[in-house]
This record gives sequence, structure tokens and C-alpha cells, in this order.
Amino acid sequence: MVGIKDVARRAGVSVGTVSNVINRPEAVSEETRSRVRAAIEQLGYVRSESARQLRAGRSRTVALLVLDMANPFFVDVARGAERAARAAGLGVMLCNSAESPSEEADYLGLFAEQRVRGVLVTPADTSGRNLAAFRRHGIPFVFVDRVVPSEEACSVSVDDVAGGTLAVRHLLAGGHRRVAYVSGPMHLTQCADRLAGARAAVAEAGLPPEALTVLETGRLNVAAGRDAGARLLGLADRPTAVFCANDLIALGVLQAMFTAGVRVPEDMSIVGYDDIEFAGAAAVPLTSVRQPAERIGSAAAELLIQETDPATTGHEHQRIVYQPELVVRTSSMGHTPSAVH
Repeated sequence: MVGIKDVARRAGVSVGTVSNVINRPEAVSEETRSRVRAAIEQLGYVRSESARQLRAGRSRTVALLVLDMANPFFVDVARGAERAARAAGLGVMLCNSAESPSEEADYLGLFAEQRVRGVLVTPADTSGRNLAAFRRHGIPFVFVDRVVPSEEACSVSVDDVAGGTLAVRHLLAGGHRRVAYVSGPMHLTQCADRLAGARAAVAEAGLPPEALTVLETGRLNVAAGRDAGARLLGLADRPTAVFCANDLIALGVLQAMFTAGVRVPEDMSIVGYDDIEFAGAAAVPLTSVRQPAERIGSAAAELLIQETDPATTGHEHQRIVYQPELVVRTSSMGHTPSAVH
């Protein structure tokens, strides 16, 4: 492996001069800089980041741990976080817990071993045990897509209760009186909050609680949505509208309706959540509750960067909560009150 001494020997300068060219180029003459950089290129020298971290005592890497990288929502969150990190001269280590508390625990252990600068995390373990154990390492973390008390840590999220209310209020305004909520795993705070919002809209409309049918799925993906759609079609008192916990589930429900010959939106209205890019591009463009995913990622990264900046004194945890927006498309626009019975 090529080291800094090899570069110094090839360029005919001291190790200290090579170090200055890498870290403080303004302190070295242009002619010497050119000679050293030529030697670096010829030898293929790559600086050891681990050695640099040992000397500096601080990492230039932040970790981002999300629930499911197959979900475009988290891809957009990661894009926002990366943009903010790069602007601060930092890199991002992206990991996927796959909604598994045990995998989350393994990754948190890896982050501690690597002594990352900080962690952005959407928790899979809602008991809080994993992060409680992680705290002892003294590595700061920020919650992403989850509201927590500000005294616990910084957090950036969307008001999912409001989002659930927006979705079901829209369906009820279209004349529906039997609505289904297709959820992901209910232990996830986001799914439970969206259900709370759906129930609030039903109560607000003066309807009985049983006007809302709840179908829980094991995952937040298209396959789970297809399965839920089949279950929905098998109900004796079938709802005329469905609100889904995310767009991937909604797209799966849409596929199930299409396969069964159920027209969307004439026979079944569908509303998703997240407003991923594929929502508007579906065969029947999908109404969805929009979250500002990239903004969530960049805001979370900026809070973490601020907290880990040595120049920051008296840091106080912040809780940022964005308001969701309903984007109405074809999937919920074709139903009329007269068709409800």
C-alpha cells in the first residue's frame, strides 16, 4: 500500500511538505504543490481516513439509518441529507434496517465501532431500547420522520395525524361513508399516527367508528398492498374508498383492483401517502399526502452538523414538524355521493 513516505520520496520533499500539500496547500509554493500532486497521481496514493480521524479526533462521516431503501420516500430523504452533508465537507454512510429492530441494533453497533460523527435514524425499534443502549457511546443522533420530545434529541418529521385527517376528510367529502385504512405494521409510529388522523376525520364527520375498516399489513411495500387489496375485495361490506399508509401499499391495492376488474376511482377511490415520483405516473394517477422528503433529510443533517460542530456552544435540541399537503389526482376524483349506498 502506497504511503505518504513513498510520495515524499518520489517528489523529493519531506513528509511534512506532502502533508501540507494535502491539508494546507496554501502554505506550499505552486511549483512544489505541482510536483507532489504529480507524485500522488503517479503512485495512486489515497489518504488514510482512519489515520486522519485518529489524529483529528473527529470523523467526517455521518450515518443515515432508514426503514426501507426500496421506498422512494427514503431515497429522497437520503438525497436531502447527502446534499447538506456534502456542503459541510462530510460523507454519508447509508444503511437499511428493513424495519427490523435486530438489524437496527447491529447497525448502531457498527456506527459505534466506526465512531461516526453522528447518526440520522428512523427507528425500527419503537421501544427505544436500541437507541437507549447507543447513547452510552456519546455519539449524537437525530430522529428522522418521527416526532420525539425535544429534550430527548433533535427530530424532523411531518404531522402524520394531520396527514391522515387530510386523506380521509377528502374521501368523506367525496361522498364515501365506508372507508378502509390499509396500514403497515402498527407498531411503527407513522402508521399509528396516520390511523389516529383517519379516525379523527371520521369522528369529525359525525360517523360511527365502524365506518373505518382497518387492515394491517406486515410491510410497507407493493406486495403487502396487493395482499391487502385482495382482503379488501373479500369483505362482505366492502368499503368504497381506501386510504393507504404509504404510496407503495396504495400502488399494490391499485394493482389488486385492476386485476379484479374493479374500476378506480368509479368503484373504489384510493389515496396514498408520501407522494413519491411514481404516484403521479401510475396507470391511474394516485392522490397522495405529500411529505417534503428532501427537506426532511437536509434539515435533519443540518441539525446534526450543528450539534457536532466544535464551535457550537449551549446546543439545545430542536423539534421540526412540517405540515403535509394533499395532492389530488384521478384515483379519488370519480366517485359521487349518489353512488354510495
